[in-house]
Parts: sequence; C-alpha cells; structure tokens
Amino acid sequence: MIPFNSLSDELVTAFQSVVGRNNVFISPEERERYSRDEMPNPRPAMPEIVVVPGCTKEVASIMRLAAVNRIPVTPRGGGTGLSGGCVPLFGGIVLSLEKMNHIIEIDEANQTSRVEAGVTLGDFQEAVAGHGLNYPVYPGENSATLGGNVATNAGGMMAVKYGVTRHFVLGVEAVMSDGRIIITGGKFVKNTTGYDLTQLLVGSEGTLGIITNITLRLGLPPKIKEILYIPFPDLETAIEAVPDILKCGITPVGIEFMEKNIIQIVEKYTGRQIPFHEHEAFLMVLVEGNLESEVLQAIEKIAESVRSHDAIDVFIPSGEKARKELLDSREKFYQAIKKLGPIELADVVVPRNLIARFLKEVKSLGRMHGIDIVAYGHAGDGNVHLHPIGKGLSRDEWENKLPVLMSDIYKAGLKLGGTISGEHGIGFDKMKYFNKFMHSGALETMFTIKKALDPEGILNPGKLFDIP
Repeated sequence: MIPFNSLSDELVTAFQSVVGRNNVFISPEERERYSRDEMPNPRPAMPEIVVVPGCTKEVASIMRLAAVNRIPVTPRGGGTGLSGGCVPLFGGIVLSLEKMNHIIEIDEANQTSRVEAGVTLGDFQEAVAGHGLNYPVYPGENSATLGGNVATNAGGMMAVKYGVTRHFVLGVEAVMSDGRIIITGGKFVKNTTGYDLTQLLVGSEGTLGIITNITLRLGLPPKIKEILYIPFPDLETAIEAVPDILKCGITPVGIEFMEKNIIQIVEKYTGRQIPFHEHEAFLMVLVEGNLESEVLQAIEKIAESVRSHDAIDVFIPSGEKARKELLDSREKFYQAIKKLGPIELADVVVPRNLIARFLKEVKSLGRMHGIDIVAYGHAGDGNVHLHPIGKGLSRDEWENKLPVLMSDIYKAGLKLGGTISGEHGIGFDKMKYFNKFMHSGALETMFTIKKALDPEGILNPGKLFDIP
C-alpha cells in the first residue's frame, strides 16, 4: 500500500480559506453522509474531511494542496453509483461537486450545452426540454449528476438508438492531480487534433482527473413515443427474436428483457399489476418518431417479426399514463429487489445474440452454488443485470458462496466474448475481477496512463487497480 499523509489542522484551515468554513465538513455526522454510495452491499469508509468547492479554480487549489501534502482525494457527485466509486477507501478528502450545479449555457443554434459537473440529470433534461431540445441518455436515476454519468460512462435503456454517455460528450474541463486545469474539445463533432483527451477521461471514474465542466451534444425531441410489451413462452424464445427486430429496417430506442419472477417482485413492490404477468418472459421495445405513420409502420414491422418468433401477444399501452406506469415499473426493478434481503449486482455485457445462452449458464451456476439469481436487462445491447439473492442463507453461507459465484459469472461472460461491466463502472466492488480477468496488456497500459497523470496516486485511490 502506498502511504498517504493525514490531514493537519493547518491544512484544514487552508481548505477553509479556499472554499469557506461552511463548505468544509469535519463532524462525524456530516462526514458519514459521504462514506457510501448505493451499491447493494455497502462497505462505507469515512473521509477525514469533506470539501465542497464552488468553481473549477477552487477545485484546482484543493488539488494543489492535496498533491503537495500527499492527501488522497475522492471526487463525488450525487452518490448514486453502484460500485463504490465515490467511497473514500483511504480516508483523506471527499471532494463533493454538489454545489457546482449550474447550467452555464444551452446553445440552441449548435444544439449543445455546457454544464458544471454537479448538475443532476433530471434538472438538465428539464432545462433542455424548455429550449425545445433533448438529451436522450437515461441511466434511470434522475438525481445522478452529469459528472458522475461521465465518470462512469453511464448507459441505460435508450442505448440501442442513442448509445451511452460518451457519445454525447464533446469536451470537458478537468483538474489534474497536481492542480493543472485542462480544457478539451468544444462545440464541434469532428476533431483529429492530437490525442482524444475527452474520451480518455470519460469512464475513468475520477482516477485520472476531476471533471468540473462538460460540453454535451443535444438533439431534437421525438414527437411520438410508444412502448410494445411482448410476452413470450420462455426467455430463450424472447432473446432469439431480438436480432430480427433489429433487422426490420428501424432502430428501436431500446429493447428490454425480463422474466416472470422480476415482474412478480415489482408488482408486489409497486402494488400495480402488469399486463400478461402470467407468462414466463417479456420484451419491452421502445420506439419513437416524428410522424404517426412512421411509428405505426415500425410497430407493425416489430409485431410481425416477434410473432414469427412465437410471441404470445403484442401489448401497446393506451395513453401517456399507462406508458409512464409501465416504464416506472421497469425503472423500479432495482429498488424492488433490494427489499428481498442481501443481494449483489452484476452488469455483465455479452453479444446480444448470446444473452439466453449466458443466462442459462448463470442460472446453472446459481443452482450449483445454492443461490437464487434474478435477471433482466438491455436485450438490444447485450447488457445483463444479475442479482444473486441471499434470502434463506446464513450470513456465513452468503459471504462464503457469493465471491465464488460472482467470479464464475464473470468468467462465463468473458468466455462468450463479453466484459465485466456495461454501465455501472468498476469502482472497488468489481476491482478484483477487473484486475484478474482484464487482458494483461490492456491493464498494464491503463496503469501506465494512471501513473503518468497521477504519479502520487492521490486521485480516487483503491478504484480500478489493486494499488492506489
């Protein structure tokens, strides 16, 4: 372990002089709120201090002080992550960007926006909608900050048509480990000017620099949105239908898959019944367009395609309220599952035509280890969400069996040409699997970049790599 220094009273005073006394939290009660995120098995770690800057220059001053005094710094957005990415494993400073929450500009002419990292996704989408524009990346958590979304390259249900966060990031302003400020990209799409530092920082989970401002690409909102909810006799049949849906000559916004057990769980959680809940497996297909005729044509093509794959029916919610309720039920899957007792979460990605094969092996692994597994996810992009559930197991049984099961799950995904995480990031929760299963050459290159940009290892130590 690389040793870090502890904070002195003089250094605390220096931070207070940078951001003001009211923006430095030192009491145990204040610090405890910043000791965890929303990962299913929280392993909190207390920071020595929480510093809340109000601008990029203040972040730079904090980093200069931290670098000179060798103090670890853990950046934090909304704390909604699921992999422990904002947990301060080595104490030190939690640098919360919550007050850097201003939308600096919405440029209608160029369909771009520049925002501070602490702006929440919900506030941003509401603001751009007021200008007749659209930001279609939706990972499913409105209170997440855009800085956090960029740091983890968040995805969500709309990735089939729109991609993930990195596809909308045109540039960033970031503070490096020594306090230098860099500005990358801008209000343009084409850029072959040197290394792509913007995309290097996207998905880096605060280990290379602290993103303070982001320039995002926007678009025009669709006029018509519809949902097709399609029951199937089994999951394998449902998954086999997905490639042909994507060959219909249209691009759905997203394609979700789910099984009967998660439908029953979320019905109990919400108190609302979901149509066709008696069937074994389901696809939820999101389509949109600007003309009613094109949306109807898309629906007809999808319906014809899934019926050729033994779909039991094609249900289209009538009215905005019914659509919202169906989407709301899907968005509450994770909250509903958390009520079942101890759970874990994996977000493995495999080629989308191999989802059914992967899940068959995962369920077999669950039976072998004596742990039930609930599965659902994004069928259109191969991102599978798995929840091993410890209900009925003693604490010792759960803690002994779970690591072996998770390792087997990741190996099964990798064997099919997949990868460990599709949208939640590595943090420290998946770090041991990342270091064990990642291609050694790629891992060494990443670590070389980390050492070059953060030679003292003070930026979010204990994340991604085995050593700070």
